[in-house]
Amino acid sequence: MSADMTGPAPPAPPLPPAQPAPPARPAPPAPPAPAVRSEPPALAPDFQALRACWHPVGFSSQFADGPARVVLLGEPIVIWRDSAGAPHALRDLCIHRGTALSLGRVVGDRLMCPYHGWQYGADGICRLIPQLADPTRIPGKARVSAYRCREAFGLIWVAMEPPRWELPDVPELDSSKWITVPCGPFTWNADASRQLENFTDFGHFPWVHPGLLGDPERPVVPDYSVATNGHVLSYDIVRPEAPNSDDFPVFANQAVQTPERRSRYRLQLPYTIVLRLGWGGEAGMVYFFASQPISEDRCAGYVLIARNYDPDQPPEVLQEFERTIFEQDRRVVESQRPERVPFDLAAEMHLTFDAVAINYRTAMRDQGLARRLSPRPGAI
Repeated sequence: MSADMTGPAPPAPPLPPAQPAPPARPAPPAPPAPAVRSEPPALAPDFQALRACWHPVGFSSQFADGPARVVLLGEPIVIWRDSAGAPHALRDLCIHRGTALSLGRVVGDRLMCPYHGWQYGADGICRLIPQLADPTRIPGKARVSAYRCREAFGLIWVAMEPPRWELPDVPELDSSKWITVPCGPFTWNADASRQLENFTDFGHFPWVHPGLLGDPERPVVPDYSVATNGHVLSYDIVRPEAPNSDDFPVFANQAVQTPERRSRYRLQLPYTIVLRLGWGGEAGMVYFFASQPISEDRCAGYVLIARNYDPDQPPEVLQEFERTIFEQDRRVVESQRPERVPFDLAAEMHLTFDAVAINYRTAMRDQGLARRLSPRPGAI
C-alpha cells in the first residue's frame, strides 16, 4: 500500500490546562540582632575623690639627693627638700615651657627650673624670673600646683587636696624597743585596691605561699568578723600558718606541728593596713602596709616591719622574705580581670571567708571613693 493511502495524521491530544503555580512561601523572619546589654557600668576607684587622701610616694631615703619625680593618681609630681630638709611636692611641670621641674635643682628654699632658671617656692608660686629686668616682678599666672607633703614612718606622703583623714597611729615604728625593717617598693601592673585586697586575703595563703604563709593541709579559713567604723575596718583572726622555714626564720612561733598566728588588722581607707601579729607570748611583729596608686592599672606597695625579737638577725632576711612573697602574689594579681577592683558586689562571687573584701568594697562606696565607669560605646 502506498503512503498516500494512509490519510492525514490524527491530531495530537490536547495539552492539560496549566496548573497555577503554588503561592510562594514567605521567607522566615531574620532572627533579631543580639542587643547590646545595658548593664550598669561597674564601680571602680574614683581618682578625683582619692586626691583628698594621704598616699605614700616613696621611702624617705629615695629623696635625699635632690628633686625626684613620682607619679600619683596619674599625675607627675616632683618631691624636693628645702634647706631645712623638709619635703615639698609640686606639679612636675614648669608653667613657662612645660619643662619637668624634677630635672632642676634646689636653691636655698626654692626649686629652680633647669630650662630658664625660674625659681618656685614650696607654695608653687614663682619667686624669681632671671630674664626680667626686675626678676622679682612676677606675673600672677607664674605658679604651679602645690600639694600637701609630709614625712612619717620613714615614708614621704602626698595629699593632692585637703586630706579627709589622718594617718594611723603606729607607736611601735617610733619605739626604740622595736626594730623596723623597710621592704619594697613592690611595683605591680595592677590597681592599688587589688594589691591591698591581696594583702588581707586569707584564702590564698596555702596555695600561693605554701610552706611560707600557709599549709595546704590546713586550708580552712577560721570564722572572723569585720567591724566598720567610717573609714576604718577592724578584724581579728587566729589562723593556721606554716612552720618557720629554714630559709626564712622570720616569725616567733614555736616549731610545732600546727602553729597558729593571732592577727589583728586595722585597715584604713583607701590603701593602708596595720597588722599586729602575736603567738601568745611577749614576742610580736607589726606590719605596716600602704599602696601608692600610680595610675589606674599600676601601683607600688611599701612595707615596714617592726618586731621586738631577734635583734641580731640581718634585715636582709626579712627583706628577701617579703620579696619572695610579693613576687608570688604579683604574678597572680596581675592576671586578675577586671584589672581594677569592681566595687559592685554582684560583679564577683563572694563567700563568707571573703568578709574583708565585702566590707572593704562597701566602705569604699559608702565613703565616696568609688565611681561608676562610663558605659561601653554602643551600649543601649
